Amino acid sequence: MDKKPISKQGFENIIRELKDLKEVQRPDILKTVQWARSLGDLSENADYSAAREKQRQIDKRIQYLEDLVNNAAVIDIDSLSGDRVIFGARVVCEDEDGNRMQCRILSDIESDGKQVISCTSPVGRALIGRCVGDTCVVRLPSGEREYEILEVKFKE
Repeated sequence: MDKKPISKQGFENIIRELKDLKEVQRPDILKTVQWARSLGDLSENADYSAAREKQRQIDKRIQYLEDLVNNAAVIDIDSLSGDRVIFGARVVCEDEDGNRMQCRILSDIESDGKQVISCTSPVGRALIGRCVGDTCVVRLPSGEREYEILEVKFKE
């Protein structure tokens, strides 16, 4: 499996969430499962069913985050520089109607779809590799849009 890029801060957030799930949430839900099991008949025990479902959700999330950690290529974006759009860049661009878009190119898990966009999204893929002054065409569900890159920076 290919390593997927993620910022150092994004990676640290995943590690923090994983630690919380393993050390706090999972032990708490296991206690709840044991308590619910002690109430007797499990076939009609809603507390037990709910606790087991919550445990399954936590276990799935732990597995997902562990997979992310194992396949992560951590990039220290604070050390990056240049005039080309790459992972971690802050980009200011303008479409043909004069609408400006400011965003940062990061990983799928760090993306919010507005100010932080995924490097694998249509916009992210179109911008990566371009320089200031370049134009790129982005294929969106609403149609094609052309953007001119006005600024590329890495530090705030």
